[in-house]
Amino acid sequence: MESSVHPSVDFFLGATTPAGFKGYFAPLRREPRMQLVLLKSGPGCGKSTLMKRLARAAQDKGEPIQRIHCASDPDSLDGVVFLRQKRAIIDATAPHVVEPEAPGADERVLSLYHTIDADALHPHKDEVTALFARNQLLRSRAARYVASAGSLLLDSRRAEACSANFEKVRRYVKRLCARTLPRLPEGASASEELRLLSAITPKGPVFYRGTVQALADRYVVFHDDYGAVSRLLLELIRAEALARGYHIITCPCAMHPDDKIDHLFIPALRLAFLTDNRWHPVQLPGVQAVRCTRFVDRENLAGYRARLRFNERAAAELLEQAADLMAQAKACHDELETYYRAAVDFGKVDEAAAQCAGMLGLA
Repeated sequence: MESSVHPSVDFFLGATTPAGFKGYFAPLRREPRMQLVLLKSGPGCGKSTLMKRLARAAQDKGEPIQRIHCASDPDSLDGVVFLRQKRAIIDATAPHVVEPEAPGADERVLSLYHTIDADALHPHKDEVTALFARNQLLRSRAARYVASAGSLLLDSRRAEACSANFEKVRRYVKRLCARTLPRLPEGASASEELRLLSAITPKGPVFYRGTVQALADRYVVFHDDYGAVSRLLLELIRAEALARGYHIITCPCAMHPDDKIDHLFIPALRLAFLTDNRWHPVQLPGVQAVRCTRFVDRENLAGYRARLRFNERAAAELLEQAADLMAQAKACHDELETYYRAAVDFGKVDEAAAQCAGMLGLA
């Protein structure tokens, strides 16, 4: 089934996870007919500004887009997806390096390196090198705090799993899908986008609730403090939606992206399945959550109460420390940008932006 055109929305495509930086920039290029523009440049050289300019131009023309935010600085963009065109422009530099597989034929590379006056930057080589190193050190420390928090949250999920009735979950999903997912005509082609709806950032956990309201009118909200039940619920719903031929937007858990889904959208039905917990409270008006404790032996789970409470408190403190380190890393990156901005010819950046706008039909 073709992807439905929907309003302009906000996502992440990468985040710091317990396993390090996890990005979905490579899967983006695998989406049907997707063509990428890979943007290459240094810090402070106008990448985010250029993409914001393209996003505004697309919106002025009434074209729906996805704004892809940077988890290290949610006020900056890592990319823009132009939904009608099936094109995207992304920041293809570290930590989400993307190299062209078929340069020119399938991807285009837009380099801004030529806008940097190396002679003006070279006298500050030591300061710049030190700032790059400090930024990386702070990011690495933040990642270790995230990893520690992830271990505790995984422990809580496993504790809940010991009390969950997964057969009851399967029966519930079968009834739910029969009620909410009408079968499509024979030959409907399923497809999937991978996006992150939340991430740990220098501002703490960020959850794009506005995206939920833009993509859906109907919500099934699963309140699950620990994640074992919602994990199976979303996995089963995803499998059924794809089996029935729907285009879906799957949002992995930012803490455990490789084995847990937090949210799922079916744009054609204006339907969202959402996980509600302290890390991303859904808080939509008029919506009542399905409490996942209905699938759990509460008496058995009560035996883990002290362990679960400790894990939750400790994980919250660890993530608070991680966000603080990310904020320090951002401040370091901001200082680094001042050196580059002083050495960049922004007239050339404007020329590149105009060239890109023409390439995307936004001029």
